[in-house]
Amino acid sequence: MPSEARKPCDPPVTLPDRALSAKELTPLWGKDRAALAACEQRRGAAIAAIDAVPVPAERPK
Repeated sequence: MPSEARKPCDPPVTLPDRALSAKELTPLWGKDRAALAACEQRRGAAIAAIDAVPVPAERPK
């Protein structure tokens, strides 16, 4: 499995306990979306690596 795929996903941005303006919210939303996209790339790479491992036609008993 690629080492990149073993990295944990970034946690969501911590929001303050108050209403946020659009000016405050937009960059936080963007950071979360970018982290989600990077995490999905790692997950996809892990699946591709696992899928590339050949499986014997018959497993030993």
